[in-house]
Amino acid sequence: MTLETLSETHCFGGRIGFYRHASAVNRCDMRFSVFVPPQAKHGKVPVLTFLSGLTCTEENFMIKSGAQRYAAELGLMLVSPDTSPRGEGVPDDPDGEYDFGLAAGFYLNATREPWSRHYHMYDYVTTELQRAVFDHFPGDPSRHGLSGHSMGGHGALTIGIRNPALFTSVSAFAPICSTLNSPWGRKALGYYLGDDTDTWTDYDACEVARSVPDAASRNPILVDQGLADIYLDEQLRPELYEKACADSGLSLTLRRHEAYDHGYYFISTFIEDHLKHHARLLGR
Repeated sequence: MTLETLSETHCFGGRIGFYRHASAVNRCDMRFSVFVPPQAKHGKVPVLTFLSGLTCTEENFMIKSGAQRYAAELGLMLVSPDTSPRGEGVPDDPDGEYDFGLAAGFYLNATREPWSRHYHMYDYVTTELQRAVFDHFPGDPSRHGLSGHSMGGHGALTIGIRNPALFTSVSAFAPICSTLNSPWGRKALGYYLGDDTDTWTDYDACEVARSVPDAASRNPILVDQGLADIYLDEQLRPELYEKACADSGLSLTLRRHEAYDHGYYFISTFIEDHLKHHARLLGR
């Protein structure tokens, strides 16, 4: 795989860069960003991949979260991919809304036309992005964590839990906890997967949590949720995930925070806790 460097900048003793490559999985060019901490000068370092939410790109987390300062202290490499395929011929939302299509890939593999040609973000995160990162940057694939926000939180709680061989640690900020019980989620699953709702459960965090065969052996999951989040009751439903984890035996720390909303000020407030959560489990 060949990477095109779009930009690189010195940052907290390390380097932050933005990159592009041709994606065979999504049949378009894909972009992602990487922060390499200063400790990588001396050997491979643990990696945290962050999946962003609706309307975001590979830039949002790196620009707004304030994560690099703490990642540099902890020796964590940060990776953030774009949230969907893009480019000529990539179909968007037929309704012209923000919650589906471009910047709203929902980290799944679409099976319904016309989206099935390009929208394979699940495979992208679990295969192609892995090669892009570990073939070109000094990250340790045996120490890899997954986190995300909102739609990306849904991605982290589904992809991370379904792929323990790839992701040792998992966390999320204000995740869509049940796509089956979220208007955003039901719209996305209906368009991307079609009317066979039996296929939807692979991309519902609660259903994934309930189906984990070795729940007691998994590392604890950290989720933070603001109680002033306007999407809390209709779209996010953390109480459903709390129950699903209790039913299956997955270890979950769900922290609820008065006055915090859905945005990046919320994420930047608690990002240090999440990076320390991952660093501890990844053995920095």
